[in-house]
Amino acid sequence: MAANGKKNHKNNKKPRIIKVKINASWKNALIYAFLFLFAMFLFMGVNSQQPFEDVKTVPLSQVVTDVKLGKVSEITILDNKLTVKVGKDTLQSFKETGTNVYQIFKDAGVQLDKTKVVIKDQTGLNNWLNIISSILPIILMVAFFYFIFRQARGAQENIFSFGKSSAKLFSKDTPRISFADVAGVDEAKQELTEVVDFLKNPGKYKAMGARTPKGVLMIGPSGTGKTLLARATAGEAGVPFFSMAGSEFMEMLVGVGASRVRDLFSTAKKSQPAIIFIDEIDAIGRQRGSGLMGGHDEREQTLNQILVEMDGFTPNEQLVVMAATNRPDVLDPALIRPGRFDRRVALDMPDVVGREAILTIHARGKPFASNVDWKKVAKRTVGFSGADLENMLNEAAILAARLAKKAIDTKDIEEAATKVKLGPEKKRLQSEEDRRMTAYHEAGHAIVSWEMPHMDPIHRISIVSRGMSLGHTMMEPTEHIHETKTRLVEQIAVMLGGRAAENMIFKEMTTGASDDIAKATQVARTMVVEYGMSELGPINLDNDQRPFYEQKTVSPVMASRIDDQIKKITDAGYKSAVAVLAKLKDKLDILAEELLKKETVDADSFVKLLGPKKALVIAKA
Repeated sequence: MAANGKKNHKNNKKPRIIKVKINASWKNALIYAFLFLFAMFLFMGVNSQQPFEDVKTVPLSQVVTDVKLGKVSEITILDNKLTVKVGKDTLQSFKETGTNVYQIFKDAGVQLDKTKVVIKDQTGLNNWLNIISSILPIILMVAFFYFIFRQARGAQENIFSFGKSSAKLFSKDTPRISFADVAGVDEAKQELTEVVDFLKNPGKYKAMGARTPKGVLMIGPSGTGKTLLARATAGEAGVPFFSMAGSEFMEMLVGVGASRVRDLFSTAKKSQPAIIFIDEIDAIGRQRGSGLMGGHDEREQTLNQILVEMDGFTPNEQLVVMAATNRPDVLDPALIRPGRFDRRVALDMPDVVGREAILTIHARGKPFASNVDWKKVAKRTVGFSGADLENMLNEAAILAARLAKKAIDTKDIEEAATKVKLGPEKKRLQSEEDRRMTAYHEAGHAIVSWEMPHMDPIHRISIVSRGMSLGHTMMEPTEHIHETKTRLVEQIAVMLGGRAAENMIFKEMTTGASDDIAKATQVARTMVVEYGMSELGPINLDNDQRPFYEQKTVSPVMASRIDDQIKKITDAGYKSAVAVLAKLKDKLDILAEELLKKETVDADSFVKLLGPKKALVIAKA
């Protein structure tokens, strides 16, 4: 009974309708396949008189003889073809056109009383097939030319649409983003609040004689929220928001970029008050005259049109252009002068307060454990941008879901932060010798950092492979506005502490220190050529930052002196690391053995092994 009820219940369910979307190219393919099969059908119908099977053909006189002898049981007549059944065999024969079969047998004195005669008449079908076979070529020819003309018309429309703007419009009905959804950039929000107030209340500014702010240029590293802040500005003002990337203006045809600029500004003027946002404007706003294609470069033509459109605004137009870039140094001076981009809004990496606010925003909609301390997480994530923090919380949620947890806890966030910074864990097969080398390498970093007074406390040491590294030593970074020469030299010593430990314990150098050496060399080079922290004095010697078309200012002799200073700084850092490890070799052995045993040593375990870090004594002036 239950089974029948279940069956009836299933039968009462409404059938699910599956909608299948067929692409236009697939539609054309299906049409062509249908026409091909239809033509094959006609061909088969017209030529149906030709048998596919191998049937023996005999003369008509033999058929007459077989009928006379009573061997034939059935004769089938189709036009001039005779199919004769003789016992189990089937034969075929042909008669002359216009002759009557009955008359042939009558003249031969043979009776057909005992033989079944079947006459098939396909005159009507043949007539229709002849008509269709005559009309079908005409229909196919008409369809072919229709398809060609249609494709040509579509191509013509595409040509004329090259100059149309492809900007995405976020209207008032689009889900709004407000300043409450943006954190960590309080100064930038304050600057843009006046832009919002102008778009809402332009009258009070006009009464004071203030002109329209024509452009706002937002500069800052990637992931700091430039695009999000632009959308929040449009959401706060409640005006249409036209968004377009700088690369979308460029096209293979000359003049298309300028045409798209004209179309974009024309469309925005019809919807004013409005905001135009151009992301990555450095793609088209680079300094003119530095290219290899002369003044008629497509990029320069597009830039010229933007300059004209922005400088051609009338005072009563409520249209604000916002742009974002992380390369303000390459922009053309005419583009960033007052009157075009009047304001420059700088966005930097968020501080500890900003990171805490960003984490609070991105934590919405995610279940977190009650022991999660956002202040500690914010302190732990020094150097993370807003995009990095959002990615970190997303990775933590994925990890918690993978482990079937009901809430995201501190361990998930810690693992996600390490994954975002260094990459996921990798289970590599390592020999005992490799593990021992990695343990002493990471212990060397940690011991030197622990001894250096200006370095940050150790956060975690691990010999678990992540990304391209076989291990890592992470510190608990603190906020530093200025970097001193002493701190930079100590950083170089810590970076080279791994190589110093390898050489001290194994009397051998390994390739595991290659990344450390590269970073130490880069810090030393920056100290010499940018910061003036060497015997060469306070002079900028950085040739790498100069464009290729500008003359190099460093002579070969000076370049040699720069190399000497870099080597001197790195050698001093390496000697300092060797001296620290020689003094604390017993602690180096203890920490390395702990790493081999547990693979990961956190801050608390590190303090128990070596004791607290020495407090930095700052002399009073």
